[in-house]
Amino acid sequence: MSPSPPARRLRLGMPRRMFSQVLLMQVAIAAGVAVLATGLFLAPLGRLLDDQAMRRALAIAQTTAAQPQIAEDLQSTLPSKDGPVQAEAERIRKASNAEYVVVMNMRGVRWSHPDLSQIGKVVSTDPREALAGRDVLQIDTGTLGRSARGKVPLRDAHGRIIGAVSVGIEYNSVRARLIHAIPGLFAYAGAALAIGALAAYLVSRRVQRQTRDLAFSDISALLAEREAMLHSIREGVVALDRAGRMRLVNDEAQRLLGIGDEVVGKPLDEALGEGRTTDVLAGRVTGTDLLTVRGHRVLVANRMPTDDGGAVATLRDRTELEQLGRELDSTRGLIDALRAQDHEHANRMHTLLGLLELEMYDDAVEFVGEVVGDHRATSEQVTEKIHDPLLAALLVGKATVAAERGVALWIADGTLLPDRLIDPRGLVTVVGNLVDNALDAVAGTPHARVEIELRAEGRTAILRVRDTGPGIPAERRELVFTDGWSTKQPPVHGKRGLGLSLVRRLAERQGGIARVDEAEGGGAEFTVVLPEALEEADPPPRPAVGDRRSLVHAPRVPDDGSPDPDATVRTPEEGSR
Repeated sequence: MSPSPPARRLRLGMPRRMFSQVLLMQVAIAAGVAVLATGLFLAPLGRLLDDQAMRRALAIAQTTAAQPQIAEDLQSTLPSKDGPVQAEAERIRKASNAEYVVVMNMRGVRWSHPDLSQIGKVVSTDPREALAGRDVLQIDTGTLGRSARGKVPLRDAHGRIIGAVSVGIEYNSVRARLIHAIPGLFAYAGAALAIGALAAYLVSRRVQRQTRDLAFSDISALLAEREAMLHSIREGVVALDRAGRMRLVNDEAQRLLGIGDEVVGKPLDEALGEGRTTDVLAGRVTGTDLLTVRGHRVLVANRMPTDDGGAVATLRDRTELEQLGRELDSTRGLIDALRAQDHEHANRMHTLLGLLELEMYDDAVEFVGEVVGDHRATSEQVTEKIHDPLLAALLVGKATVAAERGVALWIADGTLLPDRLIDPRGLVTVVGNLVDNALDAVAGTPHARVEIELRAEGRTAILRVRDTGPGIPAERRELVFTDGWSTKQPPVHGKRGLGLSLVRRLAERQGGIARVDEAEGGGAEFTVVLPEALEEADPPPRPAVGDRRSLVHAPRVPDDGSPDPDATVRTPEEGSR
């Protein structure tokens, strides 16, 4: 036989489920309130009944004392069980259902009493206060037991006090009235308790549904896990209530948005200020994986409404990914250019081999010198005007890409930038974005040209990039600097519309400006001014006045219409010959 299962131990204490705990606590509270209310009502009820009984006795005594015949009979007769005073007192007692009606003289001797043996004897309680002319209300114990009493002075026809009248109401009747009221009071209390228990049950059911029947310990554990998770994940989380106030901001969101704990409880517009980031988090911009720029960071935001009318927004830092994507775009352009140059290099090698096989050595030497000179001239022209190695390398690479895309890349003759940049990487980002946008704008257009001007005025760096593209309408010149706005197809790595936004933010972060105007002859002209971009030094001498600009890379167009990479350097005079 299998062993019998162990007996279950009886577990005492609070139930584990939240529904049961809340119901039990609310019923206990309702019962306690009902008992307390009943007790608080019974205490004044007893005092009220006592007061009513004493006032009733006083009213009977006053009515009795107001009869002049009783005063005359008290003065003209002796105390007797058959006397007129006793007869009248008994009549009043029976009519008023009082326990006794006692008439006494100034010495406290009774002229009437329900117990006939007490007639002619002195009263058992002190009558001096009534004999002194004052009405008396009291609960006292006499020969007939405990009673509610009223005593008044008895006056003759001239108003002199000749005795007193004492009337008593049986105290057991007062207690009986109180006891008789208790069942009804308990019935009301029970009804109130039943209604309270029903309300407690309904509230507990609602709490059960809202908390999904979790125990308090489970909720406490979930809250602890939630706090640990929200503050440890590497994704920003912002929770908003139905009024748009920030009710939760985890550590990563504070870092990405550049805010602190003080924003909790504040409206979103007040905490973050105006801008696309605020519009995205507030739901005024809809969509998934929305790009926005906050400071120098590129963020990807997603917003999900909650059942209570609020929302939860998540933020991911895409700054490094966006930089890598732009580098990937540049690398792809360079690879395409190198692939084309490799093809042209093979053609040149074939040409050189043919010249050597034909023993045309002088022509071969001239051919090699021309090819090498073109590339050397390109680098020399850039480094003569741009002394910073990072910027110079960027423009040499952009010149190669421009030549491959059939675009003439010019560096203005007034360009001169010394090697004193404080943040060369920031300026590389600005120049790279503007040149890429300009190349995209003019690619495929006839006589495509991009012109770059970089110069220093004291510690201020001024950059202008002009192109011969379609230009930007006046009503869209501010819109192009908005996060996520673009007219071009998205690249392989993600979305467009961040380059110009980053350019403006980098400029504004250094106290500068970034704007776009119409270039001379059509197209767009982007201007970026960066105050204090260079280290302190004497202003560089102005370059000699000469031709306004020189051509860094312009494609030579042979008879078949395809660009010829051999023609890498042209000046305006050479182009006109």
